[in-house]
Amino acid sequence: MKVTVIGTGYVGLVTGACLAEMGNHVLCVDVDARKIDILHSGGIPIHEPGLQEVVQRNAAAGRLEFTTDIARSVAHGTLQFIAVGTPPDEDGSADLQYVTAAARNIGRLMTDHKVIVDKSTVPVGTADKVRETVAAELAARGVALEFSVASNPEFLKEGAAVEDFMKPDRIIIGTDDERATLLLRALYAPFVRNHDRLLVMDVRSAEFTKYAANAMLATRISFMNELSRLAEKLGADIEHVRMGIGSDPRIGTHFLYPGAGYGGSCFPKDVKALARMAADAGLPSRMMAAVEQVNEEQKRVLVDKVVARYGEDLRGRTFALWGLAFKPNTDDMREAPSRVVVAELVRRGARLQAYDPVAAAEARRVLALDLGEPALSQVHFMASAPAALQGADALVVVTEWKEFRTPDFEAMAVTLRDRLVFDGRNLYDPALVRGFGLDYRGIGRP
Repeated sequence: MKVTVIGTGYVGLVTGACLAEMGNHVLCVDVDARKIDILHSGGIPIHEPGLQEVVQRNAAAGRLEFTTDIARSVAHGTLQFIAVGTPPDEDGSADLQYVTAAARNIGRLMTDHKVIVDKSTVPVGTADKVRETVAAELAARGVALEFSVASNPEFLKEGAAVEDFMKPDRIIIGTDDERATLLLRALYAPFVRNHDRLLVMDVRSAEFTKYAANAMLATRISFMNELSRLAEKLGADIEHVRMGIGSDPRIGTHFLYPGAGYGGSCFPKDVKALARMAADAGLPSRMMAAVEQVNEEQKRVLVDKVVARYGEDLRGRTFALWGLAFKPNTDDMREAPSRVVVAELVRRGARLQAYDPVAAAEARRVLALDLGEPALSQVHFMASAPAALQGADALVVVTEWKEFRTPDFEAMAVTLRDRLVFDGRNLYDPALVRGFGLDYRGIGRP
């Protein structure tokens, strides 16, 4: 099948590459010429394990192409996937300017039947706006062409997106058009051959499902983070509590890990957008407001622990910081808890020696915007985790990269001046760490 994917960001590039992997002829378009140049040169503009190999393999086979030519992209695919950004507006609602711009281009340039598929995370009712936008462009041209609009939300985890796409736990299609349903069923048939996980529903329910899923996962995280604070006060160990409640199949173990707060491109934005939708519908969501508030407070928990030990004035103190990306296996710094940790420690005068396996370059760019260049001079980006420990008073663990899970505690105890570990992801067994003569401070642990 001929498929056009509008946008070569995280969702668009994974979608295009994986659809090409199944033999489709995919054309990815982006207005950012820099991204297209990177793709033409054999690179990829984002870090996602396994993605570069899929992109290169299908580009070499001629199944995956990249362009900035919008007219060519509209002419190419019967299926037009809109996978552009929907950043939060000032009021928390999703900014749809890029979605409507894509729809406008399709209506302005299409010459035959198109199925327009919203792949971006968009508020309920966006499909109606896309339909109206395309129809208005066709009317302005004085032509009558058939088209349909569908919703096909993505459920990809950063760091495992290729596997998620190739082996989905569900594929949701929202449409009331039989022709669109048949085409999308055919497109996704290779991905659900062993077990049909494709769910067809009305467009608005499909749009809402994406927000409901992310809001539920974010709620579980904030719930555990709030409990972790209470556990500390009561002398309980939140890790024991997590295992105790997670063994109940009605609850399960996923997304019950307390930590330094959630971040990334989805949860913060989608919780805000869902709260905005609820307010606009006259049903303000107290739960979403609480989920967001707990998360913002949790991003400061590590800083509070450092201040409780060293005081507000951190001048003359040096901290090793392990992990900058909002989660492992990505270089995504959007809403990363590390940004709050770094900003608060630097504001108090601390010197930081930071290490992240892949996010250092992106972190340097983002932190320069957050802090400004003078304050950024207090943050030193190190080449390895052990190097970050050299000359540091204490270690602060922010992101749970696998290479941090079994460090050399004996060497750590010798290297850290104060022999102190602030574990923002509860990676370590407190008894084991203390057995090496280190002081251990976790999340929700006595």
